[in-house]
Amino acid sequence: MPENLTYKDAGVDIDAGEALVARIAPAARATRRPGADADLGGFGGLFDLKAAGFKDPVLVAATDGVGTKLKIAIETGLFDGIGQDLVAMCVNDIVVQGAEPLFFLDYYASAKLDVDAAARVVEGIARACKESGCALIGGETAEMPGLYAKGDFDLAGFSVGAVERGHVLPRTADMVAGDVLIGVASSGVHSNGYSLVRKVVEKSGLSWDAPAPFAPNAKLGEALLTPTRLYVKSALEALRVGGVKGFAHITGGGITENLPRALPDGLDAEVDLDCWTPPPVFAWMAKSAGIAAPEMLRTFNCGIGLVVVVSEKFSGHVIEAFQQSGDKAVRLGHVVVGNGEAKVVYRGTLKL
Repeated sequence: MPENLTYKDAGVDIDAGEALVARIAPAARATRRPGADADLGGFGGLFDLKAAGFKDPVLVAATDGVGTKLKIAIETGLFDGIGQDLVAMCVNDIVVQGAEPLFFLDYYASAKLDVDAAARVVEGIARACKESGCALIGGETAEMPGLYAKGDFDLAGFSVGAVERGHVLPRTADMVAGDVLIGVASSGVHSNGYSLVRKVVEKSGLSWDAPAPFAPNAKLGEALLTPTRLYVKSALEALRVGGVKGFAHITGGGITENLPRALPDGLDAEVDLDCWTPPPVFAWMAKSAGIAAPEMLRTFNCGIGLVVVVSEKFSGHVIEAFQQSGDKAVRLGHVVVGNGEAKVVYRGTLKL
């Protein structure tokens, strides 16, 4: 007589999935905003642009993951901040185009669902969505035994925002030599370059539980899992001030690769490296692994997570708007006349 197999016998626990949905439902409901009620359980999430106050909107979408930073979270069991990383990598990309993030969906996949770990991740996602004014309107949890190693999971996110037609950034046609570059501080490494970060840690011989050489009273794994900064509220405040012509979200590729994406051909970004001091984690990595400054600048944010291109007249007011929103902002340099494709020209010395 054939054995009566169940889906659970194959490694997929439907009851665990339902338990996760029940646990995260209150967190999702807490992200309600005009246009979305954040109820979970339908086949798709709904959003009402008219209820959100838009008249002639252009939609802006972004999707991303957390990269190999996940490995540190998995190996340390510290899951509470990784959801913010996921949200930040998407909503920061939306706001730099002048748009307001409206809703978010997540995708969590593992070999076997750990309800507590998954809930901690999704609750972190919900907190970050609420902070960004973005509704968590749905998601997907998948158990795929045989595809993922035991204990591993993957995480991806998708967000949609909107901006009124005619207000999309960057406004490259309005940029001129003399426009000011403002740098907004990062919270640390954020969510890029972690394959190199993990290689540096491997070379150092330190364990995740070892005291962090660059962060007093913190363990190494904990310090390296500092969540990515959310720039939505402060960037939207800066836009209300006026004079902002463009933003660059400084992710993989650093200032070197990301800032030119916000500039037109014929204009370069002249950045003064003496204008800021990177957080100690960057000096530790550079010195302990012998990473040269140019490589640091094209791999990591080096302490600047967002760059603003703004007219000189409004630059002081924009810096003040970021400061009042809780973000540290400094003048980094200016837009200068270039030759051909936009690039970054560095002056001074990176303080590593």
